[in-house]
Amino acid sequence: MRSILAEAREGALELVTSSPDREFELVRQAAAGNAHAFKELYKNNVSRVYAVCLRASQDRDTAEELTQEVFIKAWEKLSSFQFGSKFSSWLHSIAVNQFLMMKRSEKRFAERVAELSDIVNRESASTKHKHSIDSKMDIETALGKLPRQARLAFILHDIEGYKHHEISDIMNIEVGTSKAHLHRARRMLREELTK
Repeated sequence: MRSILAEAREGALELVTSSPDREFELVRQAAAGNAHAFKELYKNNVSRVYAVCLRASQDRDTAEELTQEVFIKAWEKLSSFQFGSKFSSWLHSIAVNQFLMMKRSEKRFAERVAELSDIVNRESASTKHKHSIDSKMDIETALGKLPRQARLAFILHDIEGYKHHEISDIMNIEVGTSKAHLHRARRMLREELTK
């Protein structure tokens, strides 16, 4: 009798682990640091996450990048999963949030580019130089020519909106160095864009 109950219990466990609870068990294992469990969660969900990202972004490269970010964020936040919904639903909400954050970042970038263009145009008008800044590509090209530290400081401060003390932590530099990099980046961008 005991062996039948044990077999029944084992069978029930197998049924439970092959049901949606299997996904929850994988989440528990992955949250405990089991990379193989997370890899299985990834394989089970990557195509759906990619589809959400592709529908949102309408661009394959962006969708691939967002999909990677979703799973990185999921790995980092596994301990916050509440088991109140399906794991795939949780991933879907992360995907939407990552897409919205990307759009906000692009909007901030566009606003900063417009501000920088206005500054350059005002300076150009005052020095009687006529230079046209006709696209975001000009700014991106100019940004690409900056030294790495100056470019990072500019992007973190003027595009992403970080404060100098936060940038000093991120880049592992002094606050004054962050300010110097930002000043240098702005000066070099103005010079590059007025050529």
